[in-house]
Amino acid sequence: MAHAAFPSPADTLGQPTPIPVGELLPWAIFAGLLLLLALYFVGAEQGATAIFSGTAVHEFVHDGRHLLGFPCH
Repeated sequence: MAHAAFPSPADTLGQPTPIPVGELLPWAIFAGLLLLLALYFVGAEQGATAIFSGTAVHEFVHDGRHLLGFPCH
């Protein structure tokens, strides 16, 4: 009984492939910046740090603001 019934993936496919962190890092930074921008628009826009005048952005993200627990009125 020298052989296992089910060989491990490393035995059948060679060495496991490493995750290329250097290639993923720019995409992770880009996604993080997009998430921070979305968080700003949901949580802070139309307040003391408003970029746009009027209430269009506030009304567009109003339900998301309540869903995430941000007070708005």
